[in-house]
Amino acid sequence: MDLRVARLRGLLKGPRRLLAAAAAVVVLAGAGTWTAAASGGPEPVHRADRLMAMPGGVRLDTSYFTAGPAGRRPAVLLAHGFGGSKGDMRQQAEDLARDGYAVLTWSARGFGSSTGKIGLNDPKTEVADVSRLIDWLAKQPQVRLDKPGDPRVGVAGGSYGGAVSLLAAGHDRRVDAIAPALTYWNLADALFPNGVYKKLWAGVFFGEGGGCARFEPALCRMYERVATSGTPDAAARALLQERSPSAVGSRIKVPTLLVQGQTDSLFPLGQADAAEHAIKANGAPVDVDWVAGGHDGGDLETGRVQNRVRAWFDRYLKGDKAADTGPAFRITRTGGVDSTDGTAQLRGASADSYPGLRADRQDIALSGRAQHIINPAGASPPAVSALPGLGGSGGLGQLSALGLGTALDFPGQYARFDSAPLTRTLQITGTPTARVHITSTSGDAVLFGKVYDVGPDGKRQVLPSQLVTPFRVTGAQSGKDVTVTLPAIDHEVQKGHRLRLVLATTDLGYASPAAPATYTVTLKSALSVPTAPAVRTAAAPLPSWVWWLPLAGAGIAAALLLTARRRTTAPAPDPALAEVPLVINDLGKRYAGAADRYAVRELSFRVERGQVLGLLGPNGAGKTTTLRMLMGLITPDDGEIRVFGHAIRPGAPVLSRVGAFVEGAGFLPHLSGRENLELYWRATGRPAADAHLDEALEIAGLGDALARAVRTYSQGMRQRLAIAQAMLGLPDLLILDEPTNGLDPPQIREMREVMIRYAAAGRTVIVSSHLLSEVEQSCTHLVVMDRGRLVQAGPVRDIIGSGDTLLVGTAVPVEEPVMEKVAALPGVASAVRTDDGLLVRLAAGGTAERLVVELVRLSVPVASVGPHRRLEDAFLTLIGGSA
Repeated sequence: MDLRVARLRGLLKGPRRLLAAAAAVVVLAGAGTWTAAASGGPEPVHRADRLMAMPGGVRLDTSYFTAGPAGRRPAVLLAHGFGGSKGDMRQQAEDLARDGYAVLTWSARGFGSSTGKIGLNDPKTEVADVSRLIDWLAKQPQVRLDKPGDPRVGVAGGSYGGAVSLLAAGHDRRVDAIAPALTYWNLADALFPNGVYKKLWAGVFFGEGGGCARFEPALCRMYERVATSGTPDAAARALLQERSPSAVGSRIKVPTLLVQGQTDSLFPLGQADAAEHAIKANGAPVDVDWVAGGHDGGDLETGRVQNRVRAWFDRYLKGDKAADTGPAFRITRTGGVDSTDGTAQLRGASADSYPGLRADRQDIALSGRAQHIINPAGASPPAVSALPGLGGSGGLGQLSALGLGTALDFPGQYARFDSAPLTRTLQITGTPTARVHITSTSGDAVLFGKVYDVGPDGKRQVLPSQLVTPFRVTGAQSGKDVTVTLPAIDHEVQKGHRLRLVLATTDLGYASPAAPATYTVTLKSALSVPTAPAVRTAAAPLPSWVWWLPLAGAGIAAALLLTARRRTTAPAPDPALAEVPLVINDLGKRYAGAADRYAVRELSFRVERGQVLGLLGPNGAGKTTTLRMLMGLITPDDGEIRVFGHAIRPGAPVLSRVGAFVEGAGFLPHLSGRENLELYWRATGRPAADAHLDEALEIAGLGDALARAVRTYSQGMRQRLAIAQAMLGLPDLLILDEPTNGLDPPQIREMREVMIRYAAAGRTVIVSSHLLSEVEQSCTHLVVMDRGRLVQAGPVRDIIGSGDTLLVGTAVPVEEPVMEKVAALPGVASAVRTDDGLLVRLAAGGTAERLVVELVRLSVPVASVGPHRRLEDAFLTLIGGSA
């Protein structure tokens, strides 16, 4: 389940049933159709797209990647996160193919172009699909076999895809190694921790999945029942447990690399801990890696993790004993902020064995009297910790990693117990625990435990990773002693700081009893914290100044000379472009460590005032890299970008004329919309009069909502507030990256009007979006990219109405062998199949008359021929179906 997050009748009764089900796998489309998925790189990758039929009329959309010389090699299945599709895995698939693997990706049921209902990894549907894909791999000439029908195969994926990799290993003995990431071991425990309903994350799932009707009926009924009552029942737990890896934990006996996120209120570290204990007990090798980010935001360390996954498969699939798979336990620790770019500084810590969550405990005495706290009627207002689904790079989890995180507890709704100031720095690695006595005026009590790091002044407090532990106390009227197991964290508490145990009655992310009640909380023990001293942080590299300090005088002189030279050789402003918002010339950016592989290559286009420009392209097209270079966040390797005639460099003064909305903004939920914007503008250090706050707000159209706390905002209102933040100062060039993500149709229409109003005053908007119908209505011009290169640029009407693209209606679907012949016809640049026929883009010299003659010769049942009129059709034609 990805957020991206990724999201029992027992068909699979053993290997014999699995093999029997293989007969249901039928290749419906694209058989043997090989296309170059990369060019100009060190190794061309070939991709074949196929629709595979599953029982019940379900079709899975798959892509198969290979590279290099002929011969058999291990295979890898890559599964996507919840709400995603096979396209999300394309880059990793190509990289693994170049590394000597045959790679198969697919869109799970209900996602991408695959049909069927979402079953949350139901063993008889999604998990059985994996076994049928393994059956298919066993028949491919490029795949190494351990024995007939048994390919050498690994499975990897994140969140939803991570769970299916664990489940596949438990259900199919042919799986040889797995690398699940950011996923769950027991989905019931993840969504109903300690009997408390995780309502916001559950709502995100069913919203991201397209609504309750997109799920299997049993799941839909379960969700509606629990969401209405606010209390998970035994049937709901059983339904989710049957779809969890824990249900087959005793059968997972393959080498497993577990990657889990520290900033993750959805699948916290305890889920990976339970998986490690179970799989290790089966005798399988298990390594554990805690990354800095998670479903709530932060750095997912994608490059490092993918390198470790590749090394894991090199050892356990290729049999390369020299492959460095890393330490048995690794954790990323955050140590402040890089002053050059504002990013968190990450350092690795490791141990020769996994310490678990309770290693080397130390008792920290707490003080505090018995306290009476209220659960307010309707459980409102709720305390705020994490903001599920709204993490991103600016989320509360990322702020917490930097020591800046915050949370909101309402007076009278929480009990607190403090330690004395610590006499030495304390490293907490694992789950703290404490024992308390709870008495309630109602039958059940629901509380939320958390541990704060409180600064020396007693005011500034940080909630590590923004995590809380909910727990339900049944029969609390007569009083009960309860051991509270707090969230698993890795956090350093500085000398002089205090630890604060807080038990709150409400939390925004969870369902609390609606009936008012009073709880009495009494402390019964010290706070027991795990320290895991065997986990050692890697030594920080010596600062560079240590080496050049003896030569300081010469260094300063050289720096002055170099600065003078740069001042004289820096590109001068181009007066001819002073009124042109953006000109990009021959822009290029290579992948790190790959001199001949490009993320963006030879890209050129121009944007004028008053335009709303849509930046389009499939995953991996280079759109985000282009925007990052445009905003001065990364430096091009080739070419240049000029904004109003000035060359873009990191920190270039002309960037003050650029506003950007990328991946959403992190707002303080207890402040109003206006207060959040004012606070942001003050942080820029620019005069208040330059903000043009009222003008930006008028364009954004938030109205009276500006005076309300942001926690009351809908997703659409948050998006508009984020865009208002980007519009502060009324920048001449506004960049919006996926501004309509998560919005419903009325909110999307409002966002469209915001963009059009902003450009109407002579300013310019660049919007990157995957909603083609929306781009068609809101944008005046388009730039279409594919694999880093420009495919076409120009006014929307010209691209949509391009005379070189024809829509050919057919009486019956065209078979794949015929499609290949059509695509190879003289005068045809590309041909893509649609629901109604074919989209054909003519090459130079091609004509509609000649095309019709050739189609009739090929016995294609032509029913109609005409120019296409939809942006979606034009887009698919331009990129040749590579999206």
